[in-house]
Amino acid sequence: MSECIIIGSGIAGIATAIRLRAQGHSVTVLEANSYAGGKLSAFSQNGYRFDAGPSLFTMPQFVDELFALSGEDPRAHFEYERLDVGCHYFFEDGTRFESPSNPEAFARLLQERLGEDPKQVINFLSNSAKLYDITAPVFLENSLHKASTYLNRKGLKGILNLWRLNMFSTMNAYNARAFRNPKTTQFFNRFATYNGSDPYQAPATLNVIPHLEFGYGTYFPQQGMHSITTSLCKLAEHKGVRFQFNTRVDEICIASGKTTGVRSGETFFPADVVVSNMDVYPTYQKLLKSIKMPEKVKNTESSSSALIFYWGIQHEFEELGLHNIFFSADYRREFEQIFKEITIGDDPTVYINITSKHKPDDAPEGCENWFVMVNVPANTGQDWEALIGLARERICDKISRLLKTDIRPLIVSESVLDPRSIESRTSSFRGALYGSSSNHRMAAFFRHANFSSDIRNLYFCGGSVHPGGGIPLCLLSARIVSGLVGK
Repeated sequence: MSECIIIGSGIAGIATAIRLRAQGHSVTVLEANSYAGGKLSAFSQNGYRFDAGPSLFTMPQFVDELFALSGEDPRAHFEYERLDVGCHYFFEDGTRFESPSNPEAFARLLQERLGEDPKQVINFLSNSAKLYDITAPVFLENSLHKASTYLNRKGLKGILNLWRLNMFSTMNAYNARAFRNPKTTQFFNRFATYNGSDPYQAPATLNVIPHLEFGYGTYFPQQGMHSITTSLCKLAEHKGVRFQFNTRVDEICIASGKTTGVRSGETFFPADVVVSNMDVYPTYQKLLKSIKMPEKVKNTESSSSALIFYWGIQHEFEELGLHNIFFSADYRREFEQIFKEITIGDDPTVYINITSKHKPDDAPEGCENWFVMVNVPANTGQDWEALIGLARERICDKISRLLKTDIRPLIVSESVLDPRSIESRTSSFRGALYGSSSNHRMAAFFRHANFSSDIRNLYFCGGSVHPGGGIPLCLLSARIVSGLVGK
């Protein structure tokens, strides 16, 4: 039995621990915070409960897989419901619609509201599904950095179909050609933000993302997003994984080109295998000081970060749902300001998540818990206090204008999360939510591998390494690492 140390208990770290334990290894998770989950955590204030981080749940089969792998019935431990409506959308000219999860119903909706050809919409979503079928086995489910990934039927199929991935067109250019109405283009461009990228720079390959919602569906965990963390932690502990909180790792120890364990303060934790769920940049910067940081890690453009207001709202809005988007009037300008001017947009697109719509006890009766987020640049030393104050006013103005209600007097409770606090709480470099951006057609290949090419038995999981950020990809990174360790 090998001794395995996991650094960090983000969703990928927990999933890796479960998988390695299922292989028969002894597993210890060392976490600097007093709680598990990383960004996927929760808190309560003044009678309102908030999921602090990720709010969209897709591909639930990857969570179920961990329970099944451990010999447990997933539904006995973790329950969720499929949503009929994905999101509520609001445009500045007064256009509103709810996005049904069913592709045919969605195509009819866009025909009715935006004048789109429903056949073209269905064709676009069908191509998104084909993109997923081509890319998933090669670019998502296996290591890009192992020859064995390509030397099989699925790998060869992926290579032979690279021309279908639209790598040489930007997402926006492709979508603008595909649709008549600029609002439809903006709708599909939004999916670039799912991995913190700019649709005006990122390749059209990212049009694979809509398939996750329209092909597999969107879901809501019945006890909130944080229940993903709590249920998997309980599973891990039940199977014998040890969690040690308030334990900040200071060094990954190396001897003769192989990891021997980690050091936390004066304590040495011996290990045959070390897996870092910490962002790869600070892993090299702080834990591997004797190892030169790879240039692709040092020089890669950061993904976007987020500014989040957690508002207790003393009112209920019938026109809002679980997921809500208030679009910018000038989407291109918004991304120019985020990625080129490195500031918050003058007219940011606003996302509001309201879990009390499905879990009423998350807010007092007659009230709602608003998770209000805008995309912002990673932290490079901006005057965040000034930017946050200005952004708050613009966000309040926008929501009030589109809902025709002044929301300011309705805010009775508030907390704020910005790139600085994201960085300090989760060790995400510069507070970037997804590690590196995908604003380059070869971005997938620039992400760090799930293993070290210099140090034996050192592995990496989580959103800053292959295959990328977001809950589904983090869970896939855990699957890849466990497969590499198993071999």
